[in-house]
Amino acid sequence: MTLRLYDTATRDVRDFVPLNPGEVGIYLCGATVQAPPHVGHLRPAVAFDVLRRWLERKGLRVTLIRNVTDIDDKILAKASAAGVEWWAHAARYERAFTEAYDALGILPPTYEPRATQHVPDMVALMQRLVERGHAYSTSPGNVWFDVRSWPDYGDLTKQRLEDLNPESADDDVASEKRDPHDFALWKAPKPGEPATAAWDTPFGRGRPGWHLECSAMAHRYLGDTFDIHGGGLDLRFPHHENEQAQSRAAGYGFAQRWMHSAWVTQQGVKMSKSLGNGLLVSELLAQAPAVVVRYALAAVQYRSMLEWSPDTLDEARATWERLSGFVERATERVGEVAAEEVAKAELPADFVAAMDDDLNVPAALAVVHEHLRAGNTAVAAQDDAATRAELVALRGMLDVLGLDPADPQWSTTADSRVAEALDALVRAELDARAEARAAKDWATSDAIRDRLAAAGVVVQDSPDGARWSLGD
Repeated sequence: MTLRLYDTATRDVRDFVPLNPGEVGIYLCGATVQAPPHVGHLRPAVAFDVLRRWLERKGLRVTLIRNVTDIDDKILAKASAAGVEWWAHAARYERAFTEAYDALGILPPTYEPRATQHVPDMVALMQRLVERGHAYSTSPGNVWFDVRSWPDYGDLTKQRLEDLNPESADDDVASEKRDPHDFALWKAPKPGEPATAAWDTPFGRGRPGWHLECSAMAHRYLGDTFDIHGGGLDLRFPHHENEQAQSRAAGYGFAQRWMHSAWVTQQGVKMSKSLGNGLLVSELLAQAPAVVVRYALAAVQYRSMLEWSPDTLDEARATWERLSGFVERATERVGEVAAEEVAKAELPADFVAAMDDDLNVPAALAVVHEHLRAGNTAVAAQDDAATRAELVALRGMLDVLGLDPADPQWSTTADSRVAEALDALVRAELDARAEARAAKDWATSDAIRDRLAAAGVVVQDSPDGARWSLGD
């Protein structure tokens, strides 16, 4: 069966054929590093990690770009409130995201470019748009994309321009736009912003708009046209719509397929930090081993909403223990199986069919459990040949999902790495709390402490700063 993947732009599942035989280029929108990572950030990271692993298992060479947005209004505002340099604030939370990705076994991207490293690429793209009549400058440092100049605007999300709400802009510059729907490519510095957060351009000094960043970095690393652009469902509009418009207006083919992972919800409501119901990664890792968190996030098909409940981690833990328990018992009986053999093992046809059907992980896991039952039966019958066959098959399937119990990532020797990741994530939270206290934002400070306490993290304040430990 040919791999078939859903395309958000065309709203159908169709065969996936790479632009270049044997190679796949993927651009995945990464984090805006303005606060500690939460479960909503991990959902797309895990989903596209599974996609990458499946493509590689099928023999394709994957180039995956996952950017870091390290200059942004929120980063500047939060750094200013805390009295720290904006770049130091961004670097702190970039490290926290890296720790979270590593803890959950997410493979490193081929490249992970920062926005601030690619200002020349952004300026070049902006100049190209102005020259082609799709962008214009107003007051020094302000450059806008002219949505009326691009008839296909709204094509990705199938919306008419007349039905869209204009993207917000500061009152003092919004009046400069030719059309309320025009969006910023470049933004002049605001009063009080640090001089280091602006760059010189032919249109005046300023900093990049969010949408311009990703288009420029995607073009820099993947060229005029590439296979897949991915991200969370919430990025479809305006971010991805604007990316597509400006990139194609510049004359590039850009992404040939759009893939979006669905939200993590709680009682049907999207979980997010802004809504106050977002579970931080530090909380999750305090409640369960990292592999259990990964299983919970990976077990649902990427386009389906993941409803999070108090039982989510307990159910994932119970399933993981059954899987890892069989691998341990079977290995004790028939001996170690080399990772190379697992990586090259022929996978069950039903599993392959499920994964080729738009990464239908629940159907694939049903096949995993069939082999788990057969493996347990073989162990009980002391049938070593069957035990080994089921062990290889089960490990091979779980390896595709990044969940092979025998992977050193999940072994007991990895406990220290997870502990280090948890420490880094909790400390990022404590840094955020310290910033809130410095800004006399007592509500945020108390909320962070309460959130950590609910996850079993005990915070003790001392003259030398806050310390933390796991409660009984």
